[in-house]
Amino acid sequence: MHTFSELAQLFEQKFSKDHFPARPRNLYDAARHILTIGGKRIRPVCVLLANELFGDLHEDSFHAATAVELFHNFSLIHDDILDNAPLRRGVETVHVKFGKSAALLAGDVMLVAAYQQLSKAGAEFLPGLLHLFNTTSRQVCEGQQMDMDFEESTEVNMETYLEMITGKTSVLLACSLQMGAIIGGAGVGNQEHLYEFGKNLGIAFQVQDDYLDA
Repeated sequence: MHTFSELAQLFEQKFSKDHFPARPRNLYDAARHILTIGGKRIRPVCVLLANELFGDLHEDSFHAATAVELFHNFSLIHDDILDNAPLRRGVETVHVKFGKSAALLAGDVMLVAAYQQLSKAGAEFLPGLLHLFNTTSRQVCEGQQMDMDFEESTEVNMETYLEMITGKTSVLLACSLQMGAIIGGAGVGNQEHLYEFGKNLGIAFQVQDDYLDA
Protein backbone atom coordinates (compact mmCIF):
# COMPACT_ATOMS: atom_id res chain seq x y z
CA MET A 1 0.00 0.00 0.00
CA HIS A 2 1.16 3.50 -0.83
CA THR A 3 0.76 6.48 1.47
CA PHE A 4 -1.43 9.43 0.50
CA SER A 5 1.62 11.54 -0.36
CA GLU A 6 3.13 8.75 -2.47
CA LEU A 7 -0.09 8.36 -4.43
CA ALA A 8 -0.33 12.13 -4.86
CA GLN A 9 3.16 12.11 -6.34
CA LEU A 10 2.36 9.19 -8.64
CA PHE A 11 -0.78 10.94 -9.84
CA GLU A 12 0.99 14.26 -10.37
CA GLN A 13 3.63 12.58 -12.52
CA LYS A 14 0.92 11.36 -14.89
CA PHE A 15 -1.36 14.38 -14.59
CA SER A 16 1.31 17.01 -15.23
CA LYS A 17 1.38 16.32 -18.97
CA ASP A 18 -0.43 18.80 -21.21
CA HIS A 19 -4.07 17.83 -21.66
CA PHE A 20 -4.90 20.32 -24.40
CA PRO A 21 -3.68 21.29 -27.90
CA ALA A 22 -2.04 24.62 -28.66
CA ARG A 23 -4.88 26.32 -30.53
CA PRO A 24 -7.15 28.19 -30.10
CA ARG A 25 -4.71 29.72 -27.68
CA ASN A 26 -7.16 31.78 -25.61
CA LEU A 27 -9.33 28.72 -25.01
CA TYR A 28 -6.63 26.27 -24.01
CA ASP A 29 -4.44 28.72 -22.12
CA ALA A 30 -7.50 29.49 -20.01
CA ALA A 31 -8.03 25.78 -19.37
CA ARG A 32 -4.38 25.27 -18.47
CA HIS A 33 -4.36 28.23 -16.11
CA ILE A 34 -6.40 26.64 -13.34
CA LEU A 35 -4.42 23.40 -13.56
CA THR A 36 -1.15 25.24 -12.93
CA ILE A 37 -2.11 27.00 -9.70
CA GLY A 38 -1.86 23.94 -7.49
CA GLY A 39 -4.33 21.99 -5.43
CA LYS A 40 -4.25 19.10 -2.98
CA ARG A 41 -5.47 16.51 -5.53
CA ILE A 42 -7.55 14.89 -2.79
CA ARG A 43 -10.22 13.50 -5.12
CA PRO A 44 -7.93 11.74 -7.60
CA VAL A 45 -5.84 10.32 -4.78
CA CYS A 46 -9.05 8.93 -3.26
CA VAL A 47 -9.63 7.04 -6.53
CA LEU A 48 -6.17 5.50 -6.24
CA LEU A 49 -6.48 4.78 -2.51
CA ALA A 50 -9.78 2.96 -2.96
CA ASN A 51 -8.45 1.03 -5.93
CA GLU A 52 -5.41 -0.15 -3.99
CA LEU A 53 -7.61 -1.46 -1.16
CA PHE A 54 -8.58 -4.31 -3.47
CA GLY A 55 -5.23 -5.16 -5.08
CA ASP A 56 -2.49 -3.59 -7.15
CA LEU A 57 -3.05 -0.18 -8.71
CA HIS A 58 -4.85 -0.61 -12.01
CA GLU A 59 -3.91 1.68 -14.90
CA ASP A 60 -7.58 2.50 -15.37
CA SER A 61 -7.64 4.05 -11.91
CA PHE A 62 -5.36 6.79 -13.23
CA HIS A 63 -7.78 7.46 -16.10
CA ALA A 64 -10.64 7.75 -13.62
CA ALA A 65 -8.55 9.90 -11.27
CA THR A 66 -7.67 12.25 -14.12
CA ALA A 67 -11.33 12.49 -15.13
CA VAL A 68 -12.32 13.39 -11.57
CA GLU A 69 -9.64 16.06 -11.28
CA LEU A 70 -10.53 17.62 -14.63
CA PHE A 71 -14.20 17.65 -13.67
CA HIS A 72 -13.38 19.23 -10.31
CA ASN A 73 -11.43 22.01 -12.01
CA PHE A 74 -14.19 22.52 -14.57
CA SER A 75 -16.60 23.07 -11.68
CA LEU A 76 -14.19 25.52 -10.02
CA ILE A 77 -13.99 27.65 -13.18
CA HIS A 78 -17.77 27.91 -13.38
CA ASP A 79 -18.16 28.41 -9.61
CA ASP A 80 -15.73 31.33 -9.73
CA ILE A 81 -17.76 32.93 -12.51
CA LEU A 82 -21.02 32.47 -10.58
CA ASP A 83 -19.44 33.85 -7.39
CA ASN A 84 -17.61 36.63 -9.26
CA ALA A 85 -14.48 35.55 -7.39
CA PRO A 86 -11.33 37.55 -8.23
CA LEU A 87 -8.81 35.05 -6.85
CA ARG A 88 -8.35 31.33 -6.33
CA ARG A 89 -5.41 30.11 -4.26
CA GLY A 90 -4.04 33.64 -4.39
CA VAL A 91 -3.99 33.73 -8.21
CA GLU A 92 -6.32 35.47 -10.67
CA THR A 93 -9.33 33.33 -11.50
CA VAL A 94 -9.76 32.17 -15.08
CA HIS A 95 -12.57 34.61 -15.91
CA VAL A 96 -10.59 37.56 -14.51
CA LYS A 97 -7.45 36.70 -16.46
CA PHE A 98 -9.04 35.56 -19.73
CA GLY A 99 -12.60 36.95 -19.65
CA LYS A 100 -15.90 35.25 -18.90
CA SER A 101 -16.50 33.93 -22.41
CA ALA A 102 -13.14 32.16 -22.59
CA ALA A 103 -13.59 30.89 -19.03
CA LEU A 104 -16.98 29.36 -19.82
CA LEU A 105 -15.60 27.63 -22.89
CA ALA A 106 -12.51 26.50 -20.97
CA GLY A 107 -14.74 24.89 -18.37
CA ASP A 108 -16.78 23.22 -21.09
CA VAL A 109 -13.74 21.80 -22.86
CA MET A 110 -12.36 20.57 -19.54
CA LEU A 111 -15.59 18.66 -18.96
CA VAL A 112 -15.22 17.09 -22.41
CA ALA A 113 -11.62 16.16 -21.56
CA ALA A 114 -12.83 14.51 -18.35
CA TYR A 115 -15.17 12.25 -20.31
CA GLN A 116 -12.42 11.49 -22.82
CA GLN A 117 -10.21 10.32 -19.97
CA LEU A 118 -12.94 8.22 -18.40
CA SER A 119 -13.73 6.57 -21.74
CA LYS A 120 -10.22 5.07 -21.73
CA ALA A 121 -11.24 2.70 -18.92
CA GLY A 122 -11.77 -0.95 -19.76
CA ALA A 123 -15.11 -2.13 -21.11
CA GLU A 124 -15.76 -4.18 -17.96
CA PHE A 125 -15.65 -1.03 -15.81
CA LEU A 126 -16.99 1.65 -18.12
CA PRO A 127 -20.78 1.26 -17.71
CA GLY A 128 -20.59 1.48 -13.91
CA LEU A 129 -18.11 4.35 -14.01
CA LEU A 130 -20.17 6.36 -16.49
CA HIS A 131 -23.40 5.85 -14.58
CA LEU A 132 -21.77 7.00 -11.34
CA PHE A 133 -19.98 9.92 -13.01
CA ASN A 134 -23.12 11.13 -14.79
CA THR A 135 -25.19 10.96 -11.61
CA THR A 136 -22.51 12.80 -9.66
CA SER A 137 -22.15 15.51 -12.31
CA ARG A 138 -25.85 16.27 -12.14
CA GLN A 139 -25.80 16.33 -8.33
CA VAL A 140 -22.90 18.80 -8.30
CA CYS A 141 -24.88 21.15 -10.56
CA GLU A 142 -27.95 20.80 -8.35
CA GLY A 143 -25.90 21.55 -5.24
CA GLN A 144 -24.42 24.65 -6.84
CA GLN A 145 -27.89 25.91 -7.77
CA MET A 146 -29.09 25.36 -4.21
CA ASP A 147 -26.11 27.34 -2.94
CA MET A 148 -27.04 30.22 -5.25
CA ASP A 149 -30.67 30.02 -4.12
CA PHE A 150 -29.53 30.35 -0.50
CA GLU A 151 -28.19 33.82 -1.28
CA GLU A 152 -31.80 34.99 -1.63
CA SER A 153 -33.00 33.23 1.53
CA THR A 154 -33.12 34.81 4.96
CA GLU A 155 -33.05 31.45 6.73
CA VAL A 156 -31.78 27.99 5.78
CA ASN A 157 -32.44 24.97 7.98
CA MET A 158 -29.81 22.34 8.72
CA GLU A 159 -31.44 19.62 6.60
CA THR A 160 -31.47 21.83 3.50
CA TYR A 161 -27.92 23.03 4.16
CA LEU A 162 -26.65 19.45 4.41
CA GLU A 163 -28.47 18.56 1.20
CA MET A 164 -26.74 21.47 -0.54
CA ILE A 165 -23.20 20.64 0.61
CA THR A 166 -23.77 16.97 -0.15
CA GLY A 167 -24.38 17.89 -3.77
CA LYS A 168 -21.91 20.72 -4.08
CA THR A 169 -18.96 19.05 -2.36
CA SER A 170 -19.29 15.60 -0.87
CA VAL A 171 -20.71 13.51 -3.72
CA LEU A 172 -17.60 14.02 -5.86
CA LEU A 173 -15.42 12.72 -3.03
CA ALA A 174 -17.81 9.79 -2.61
CA CYS A 175 -17.76 9.17 -6.35
CA SER A 176 -13.95 9.15 -6.35
CA LEU A 177 -13.78 6.40 -3.75
CA GLN A 178 -16.45 4.29 -5.42
CA MET A 179 -14.75 4.63 -8.80
CA GLY A 180 -11.53 3.24 -7.36
CA ALA A 181 -13.47 0.39 -5.79
CA ILE A 182 -15.24 -0.43 -9.07
CA ILE A 183 -11.93 -0.68 -10.90
CA GLY A 184 -10.51 -2.74 -8.04
CA GLY A 185 -13.27 -5.31 -8.49
CA ALA A 186 -14.95 -4.61 -5.16
CA GLY A 187 -18.37 -6.02 -4.43
CA VAL A 188 -21.44 -3.81 -4.26
CA GLY A 189 -21.38 -3.74 -0.46
CA ASN A 190 -17.81 -2.47 -0.28
CA GLN A 191 -18.52 0.07 -3.01
CA GLU A 192 -21.46 1.41 -1.02
CA HIS A 193 -19.46 1.58 2.21
CA LEU A 194 -16.71 3.59 0.53
CA TYR A 195 -19.27 5.87 -1.11
CA GLU A 196 -20.90 6.61 2.25
CA PHE A 197 -17.52 7.18 3.86
CA GLY A 198 -16.58 9.65 1.13
CA LYS A 199 -19.91 11.44 1.39
CA ASN A 200 -19.59 11.85 5.16
CA LEU A 201 -15.96 12.94 4.84
CA GLY A 202 -16.97 15.56 2.28
CA ILE A 203 -19.75 16.86 4.49
CA ALA A 204 -17.37 17.15 7.44
CA PHE A 205 -14.84 19.01 5.30
CA GLN A 206 -17.41 21.48 3.96
CA VAL A 207 -19.00 22.13 7.36
CA GLN A 208 -15.57 22.95 8.77
CA ASP A 209 -14.73 25.14 5.77
CA ASP A 210 -18.00 27.06 6.05
CA TYR A 211 -17.53 27.50 9.80
CA LEU A 212 -14.06 28.96 9.27
CA ASP A 213 -15.43 31.32 6.60
CA ALA A 214 -18.34 32.48 8.78
